[in-house]
Amino acid sequence: MNEKLRVGILGATGMVGQRFISLLENHPWFEVTTVAASSRSAGRTYEEAVGDRWKMDTPMPEAVKNLVVMNVNEVERVAAGVDFVFSAVDMSKDEIKAIEEEYAKTETPVVSNNSAHRWTPDVPMVVPEINPQHFDVIEFQKKRLGTTRGFIAVKPNCSIQSYAPVLTAWKEFEPYEVVATTYQAISGAGKTFKDWPEMVENVIPYIGGEEEKSEMEPLRLWGEIKDGVIVPAERPVITCQCVRVPVLNGHTAAVFVKFRKKPTKEQLLKKLESFSGLPQELGLPSAPKQFIRYMEEDNRPQVQADVDYENGMGISVGRLREDKVYDWKFIGLSHNTVRGAAGGAVLCAETLKAKGYIQAK
Repeated sequence: MNEKLRVGILGATGMVGQRFISLLENHPWFEVTTVAASSRSAGRTYEEAVGDRWKMDTPMPEAVKNLVVMNVNEVERVAAGVDFVFSAVDMSKDEIKAIEEEYAKTETPVVSNNSAHRWTPDVPMVVPEINPQHFDVIEFQKKRLGTTRGFIAVKPNCSIQSYAPVLTAWKEFEPYEVVATTYQAISGAGKTFKDWPEMVENVIPYIGGEEEKSEMEPLRLWGEIKDGVIVPAERPVITCQCVRVPVLNGHTAAVFVKFRKKPTKEQLLKKLESFSGLPQELGLPSAPKQFIRYMEEDNRPQVQADVDYENGMGISVGRLREDKVYDWKFIGLSHNTVRGAAGGAVLCAETLKAKGYIQAK
């Protein structure tokens, strides 16, 4: 590619917006040329608008420091200078739905980290290794929106990343009942320990809306396109509890699975190690070479040691063993703001570009 595509970040000053900016530094295909946020930040340089709220563990990229923050609500103006946008806006669900459609109707593709459109029937919700074929529904969405190149695509919730890929790898063994408990990092709430001192040495056994997402969103990933909409799968039945724990980055899941077909441990491990998808076939810039790895040690995966596996884009699995009530159980770990948020959206955008949905205006 000779020229990089021009990218806008909507909600650029928040934690996920910052993660987008950090991940896109030196990206071979994409260049951040526009940052947009609320009217409070508009008109200041990005460095001034963020101030002391930069939450990444790497420095703010020089290339964005002097970009003047635009008002995210000035849709036509923001859209005029970009080929597509990543959305990480902090608004109500209805406001997010409306503004993302507004951007799409300016013929600007929107790749969203937000949950607002995850259940819009003609909006693809994609983990590119699992269901890239769902991007085909975009053609139906464009007809509804009246666009030729504008559309919305989303990535799923961060909580499911540490077990939905594993269950996908085991699909041929027909998992039909799953119990999962997720132990979720505070960055999933856009917080650090400095922002949220109550979380130090604390566990909160509730995260609003998270259990419903964790139970239902995998079924949409495994669904099919019928009559121009995505129809979720009906199985497996998943029940989940989501717990906030005093960890900065990394969601861990403890998962129990029943299978219709009875796999051996060797069969399950072989499927994990060999599981890959379109991003690996295409060698996309953000794709992990080994999407899922299995760790033999009894005390792995651990957040501190393993959360950055494959630059935060891979899934670590361990402690696969037979269960007395269910068939098998395991522990999964994923990076919630990389694979589970901004990184997952960047990989979606790379896949969309490779499939021809995102191009220069």
